[in-house]
Amino acid sequence: MILLPEPSGGTRAHVPGAASPALSRGPGAPPVSRVVFAAAHVVADTVPGGPAALDWDATLAFRRHLWAHGLGVAEAMDTAQRGMGLEWAGAAELIRRSAAEAKATGGRIACGVGTDQLPAPLGRADADAADAPGGSAAAARLTRITRAYEEQLELVEDGGAQAILMASRALAATARGPEDYEHVYGALLRQAARPVILHWLGPMFDPALEGYWGSGDLEEATDTFLEIIAGHPGKIDGVKVSLLDAEREAALRLRLPEGVRCYTGDDFHYPELIEGDGAAHSDALLGVFDPLAPLAADAVRMLDDGDRAAFRAALDPTVPLARHLFQHPTRYYKTGVVLLAWLAGHQRHFTMAGGLQSARSLPHLARAYELADGIGMFPDPELAEHRMKQLLALHGVDQ
Repeated sequence: MILLPEPSGGTRAHVPGAASPALSRGPGAPPVSRVVFAAAHVVADTVPGGPAALDWDATLAFRRHLWAHGLGVAEAMDTAQRGMGLEWAGAAELIRRSAAEAKATGGRIACGVGTDQLPAPLGRADADAADAPGGSAAAARLTRITRAYEEQLELVEDGGAQAILMASRALAATARGPEDYEHVYGALLRQAARPVILHWLGPMFDPALEGYWGSGDLEEATDTFLEIIAGHPGKIDGVKVSLLDAEREAALRLRLPEGVRCYTGDDFHYPELIEGDGAAHSDALLGVFDPLAPLAADAVRMLDDGDRAAFRAALDPTVPLARHLFQHPTRYYKTGVVLLAWLAGHQRHFTMAGGLQSARSLPHLARAYELADGIGMFPDPELAEHRMKQLLALHGVDQ
């Protein structure tokens, strides 16, 4: 038994359960009815006051774990603390090493391409004020943004990985309207060597991305997004939509050109979106599939067998955990993801780049443990219990 802290004070008793049968089935082949990526976290040995120092052995071992269960790895995304503790130099090395590991093991990999090697962007009002007559300063910034994207695109493609064109804070701060997004993305898509994934990350994940695609109106933003896609046939494998709005995603995927996938990034509604509604379905590129990898892969293979009811019966019980991890402020979901990796035995410690292990409260973390244990997510429940008790004792919760 373990005593877990309540948000209002006091404790409650929890009796750990057994591991899910899905874990005992072990690794499996990639699903064939859906393309499924897990956005992977990094294992960081943080150096106070300095850049993130990654534990490369543990970080790469976790990617092999994802590949062994048949999932693709979405590398150097926001789950890996891109722009929240992992700076470009570390992300570049992560891409190089993970791409080489994927090549050696035959795993599928797609890597984030952004602009985070640039200095922190000006705010919208500051950018407007800094413009010279005729907008030449803004044009120069757009050129720098495009070149930053190009540098990262070259690194990813040279490593043999697929590129994910991530949303850019610098572009969000600089763009004066939809035409600037069309200009930058058009330049990148024309030179991409293979079809890319476009990533639309909503402001709930990163407040600096408010108004992406040139408008705070989501209908207008969607129109611009679709115009960019339609204007570059053959260049886009799919789109990753992270807006936490299932109805909007279902409507969007019906408007995509034939052959362009919709990769759900909706960590609240993923079972129904992956299952589909008879007219269309979503593939998946999800941060929550980092901790859920064995259970998620097992569930999606049920879709391969045509058993939709079994798929939902397997995956629906994971949603309360996902919604807990991704609750507001959503951008701190990574803290719960790394906690669960530590409890499951994938790393030696619960430490994160930038000290982000402190971004969630102790009751929040305790509830994450309780929900994960409730769905049998831990291969060794005794190890998970022992480690959770260590964390609680560190914070003065006696057992």
